Amino acid sequence: MKFPGRRKLKHYFPVSQPKPVLPTSEVRPDKDTYIVGLDETIVDVVANVSDQFLETFHIQKGLSNLVDADTATAIFRELTVQNSISDHFAGGTIGNTIHNYSVLADDKSVLLGVMSANIALGSPAYHYICHTSSKVDMNHLQGVPGDIGRGITLITPDGERTFAIAPGDMDELDADHIPEHIIAGAAALVTCAYPLRHQGKPIKHAMLTALKYAHQHQVPTALTLGTKHLVEDNREELLDLIKNYVNILAMNELEAEALTGFSDPLQAASAILDHVDIVLLTAGPDGMYLCGHTDDELKRETTNPIKSGSLADFNRWEFSRPMLRKACKQPVKVFSHIDPYMGGPEKIRNTNGAGDGALSALLHDISANHFHKEAIPNSSKHLAPFLAYSSFAQICKYSNRVSYEILAQNASRLSKGLPEREDSLEEAYWER
Repeated sequence: MKFPGRRKLKHYFPVSQPKPVLPTSEVRPDKDTYIVGLDETIVDVVANVSDQFLETFHIQKGLSNLVDADTATAIFRELTVQNSISDHFAGGTIGNTIHNYSVLADDKSVLLGVMSANIALGSPAYHYICHTSSKVDMNHLQGVPGDIGRGITLITPDGERTFAIAPGDMDELDADHIPEHIIAGAAALVTCAYPLRHQGKPIKHAMLTALKYAHQHQVPTALTLGTKHLVEDNREELLDLIKNYVNILAMNELEAEALTGFSDPLQAASAILDHVDIVLLTAGPDGMYLCGHTDDELKRETTNPIKSGSLADFNRWEFSRPMLRKACKQPVKVFSHIDPYMGGPEKIRNTNGAGDGALSALLHDISANHFHKEAIPNSSKHLAPFLAYSSFAQICKYSNRVSYEILAQNASRLSKGLPEREDSLEEAYWER
């Protein structure tokens, strides 16, 4: 068919050539490298409020507060009257993580959760889809008759984040909608501890099913702890879950203390490494710790200045690459620390999502290792069963840089990827 107007090609379709294969948004387990995230699908409404506002609605400052639909509606109405709402964002700690992963990797990821079967303009589901990367495969979401969750992030003048959460139908995910073949083909599974709060909801069983599938197919599993309050209320159950299914545990210093009893991040990380393979611990203005295991024969000494804290010379082996503890003949604990990138943004208005950004960078490095091993199995990079492509120190730099971008843009998710190349990032990230 010939089309009007000036064109370089006579025909719109090159009829003499075979038809190209169009890209697909749906993950193909036998061909794609991807991660899977299971989450409570929720939209964040971000607002700046006073401490008095929290008291008026009996909201506990600095915690995640579950509220009923009527209270959430009243809060939202008052925020609208006061013109306090700054924006709507797709939320959820795992939703943030896999969105960031797809932005960083420019590649596919899979979201497991629920989605409103009928999406109206301006509804929570509408905002969720609008603010999520198109590379996140949502074909495996479970349709529900009601709304997904609505989380109102209330930011007080001191920068503290407080959450008022109206669950909607976000916890109605059932185990029948957990696709085993999708998890089996993934580079990693990531989920969070929040479903443990909902003993009578199907999402808890769905999460356990996903973890069992990952364990069965030897897929690395990451878990985020949520909040200090959640850890305190569910500590024993969390510890059992961690010991049985978790390879990578992500948390902040308050959650680490609630889990281990140690206020010192290094001591807390060392204690947790008795149960998991990698610990990602964010410590606010003190920076970030990435800790894990490597084999004694494969450990590599750092050329960075040696640091000491509660553990002497703790970063000595930070140029080593992470390994599963069970894959090590003689496992050695490795600790790496990094100060905030460039000292951190000049002004931090919202810390929401910084830890999710750090975790997404770690998962990107793990998936890069998975991809490289599939593509070049005989590479010297895979002479040992390493879990990640880069060293602890380099992953620390990468995670730290991503967290900085989240903090600097005052949003819980990356709006764009990092610059194409930076001297502070290891060459390995661009070999994929």
